[in-house]
Amino acid sequence: MTWTDRLVLVIAISGVALLYPWLWDGREGEAETVRIWAGDSEYARYPLDRQRTVEVPGPLGTTVVEIADGGARVVSDPGPRQICVRAGRLDTPGDQALCLPNRVAVEILGVEPRYDTIHY
Repeated sequence: MTWTDRLVLVIAISGVALLYPWLWDGREGEAETVRIWAGDSEYARYPLDRQRTVEVPGPLGTTVVEIADGGARVVSDPGPRQICVRAGRLDTPGDQALCLPNRVAVEILGVEPRYDTIHY
């Protein structure tokens, strides 16, 4: 490795370190709404800034979704394994809880980020 190779390497690493805070701010968008699916169709959309409890009907029974403090969570589900209940609090855009036996899905939507890492 020659001295010019080392110089190019130092410049490249310094460039990434200097541009990192400006280009990659770590935000994935701001969570705004929760979208609830029942079966193949959208059941409802609610803003995350209002507290409420939503009962969603499904083939096995009722799934209860609680919306509070900028997030949502599945409180109860008639499914046997309780996977969507164990998913916990959803508060980041893209977070999902899937209650597959009851065909209910809860998804957090938000403001789009400045860039899309897939296309960046």
